[in-house]
Amino acid sequence: MMMEASFDTEESFDDPSCLSQQPPGCVSPARRPTREVKETKTTINGVTFPLPGEGPEQQLLKPKEWSYCDYFWTDKKDPQGSPSVPGFEVLLQKQLKGKQMQKEMSEFVHERIKIEEEYAKNLSKLSVSALAAQEEGTLGEAWTQLKKSLHDEAEVHLKFSNKLHTEVEKPLLTFRCDNFKKDLKKYDHHIADLRKQLASRYASVEKSRKALADRQKDLEVKTQQLEIKLSNKTEEDIKKARRKSTQAGDDLMRCVDLYNQTQCKWFEEMVTTSMELERLEVERVEWIQQHLRQYTTLRHETDMFNQSMVEPVDQLLQSVDPAKDRELWVRENNTGDVRPVDMDI
Repeated sequence: MMMEASFDTEESFDDPSCLSQQPPGCVSPARRPTREVKETKTTINGVTFPLPGEGPEQQLLKPKEWSYCDYFWTDKKDPQGSPSVPGFEVLLQKQLKGKQMQKEMSEFVHERIKIEEEYAKNLSKLSVSALAAQEEGTLGEAWTQLKKSLHDEAEVHLKFSNKLHTEVEKPLLTFRCDNFKKDLKKYDHHIADLRKQLASRYASVEKSRKALADRQKDLEVKTQQLEIKLSNKTEEDIKKARRKSTQAGDDLMRCVDLYNQTQCKWFEEMVTTSMELERLEVERVEWIQQHLRQYTTLRHETDMFNQSMVEPVDQLLQSVDPAKDRELWVRENNTGDVRPVDMDI
């Protein structure tokens, strides 16, 4: 729902006329000439809005920013037939959902940490395995280095898991842990109280409007009866009915004035509070972005460390020389290089 003039959000609303509807004038409705008036406004759940196409076009408070303060004025209808949900409640639910998503992200990282710790444990165990420990020569050296690289890789993954805990999981888990929900409840109760006041003011307006209509009808009937002499009503009775009608009109003016002031206060608080919720959401997204980027940084570092450990293995594997291995083995295990000859007779 678009509201009227834009404003500097740091300024306060001191003038109740900030709403599209203006406080009533000094002329009592009871004193105004009766004429057909085109409706230009409608009231929904106690909040008054201009009818489509009526009045000047309203400008967004923060054009091109898709700000919360511009798009949550009407209540959201429930397709299941439940009571309508105020726009402000939709914003609060967004905050609560964001808190839950943050918690689930922390749980996700925690599961990743457990996997890394288990992986590091298994790598370390495998690195001391006796399998193929008796391989010799250049191939044996490469195999020994490969097993050593598993131990070093296990250390890297263990450090990765520790950093994930301190630099990613814990910040995500503890972000806005203390009084966040309490603060949201304060916002909720404050705006809800203003809506209740507005509904009460609107009920008073409707009651006063009905009372005025009854008084006007009574005055009209008594006047007609006096004119055609169908009643013993005196001019004094007519004056009394006219005074009651005027008083009812003044009461309606007062109720409308109080309603407009309350709606203006609700409007002001809605703008201020919705923009605070908007700031909190931006802060949440940026916080998570920062720590997820830290996650990827740590992951890249792990990959680089693992790559550096594999490089010596690659180099040794490239140096594996079957001929050299054969020479080394022969030198160590030969039983003599003198060949047999034919026996002489």
